Amino acid sequence: MSVELTSRQKSWTPWLYDSRMTLRELYRQLPGDTATTVPWHVKLLSNPKSPLALSGAVDLFTHDCIHFVLGRGLLPQDEAFVLGFTMGTNRACPWWHPRVLGFCSQHLYRGTYKFSSLEREVFHFAVVVGQLSPVPALGSVDFRTLLHDPLDRIRAKLGLDPRLLNEIYRSERLRWPDTAASRRLGTSGLGRAPATANTARH
Repeated sequence: MSVELTSRQKSWTPWLYDSRMTLRELYRQLPGDTATTVPWHVKLLSNPKSPLALSGAVDLFTHDCIHFVLGRGLLPQDEAFVLGFTMGTNRACPWWHPRVLGFCSQHLYRGTYKFSSLEREVFHFAVVVGQLSPVPALGSVDFRTLLHDPLDRIRAKLGLDPRLLNEIYRSERLRWPDTAASRRLGTSGLGRAPATANTARH
């Protein structure tokens, strides 16, 4: 079954949110997932409890929190970056894991989980910048212990300098300048407050 993102999911991005907001506050404002279940073939590689889980496999809560610290929205390009960067920060990641996930995401996944060729390129780009970054393995971070911390403090704990994000996203915009996700990366900065704050999760 193919499930489309809602208009609010397409426009949502924590990049616009005040970095002084706590992780709990941000999580409550995250638009709900339109899919009632994650397909089995996605869980097979991306659920940490799966015997075939690849490096960087995390539960949904951790995945959402990584969106926050990276300042990425919910567009397919954003998802590709989050998945790639998470995998890249795992220094024990075998060389073939990104190839397997990239291939499966483009050729086997369906609906909102399916990568285009561009999104697959972004995924591999994110793997590399994750490997080169000083950030620890994001998939191993216990974000539940950080729920009451503001986003800027969490980024500091993780060594995730906003200037580093700016440079990474500047490079991404130059490589893929004509996408909605890339254009959005260039229109705002860390620490800017949102225009609205409708609670979607509790």
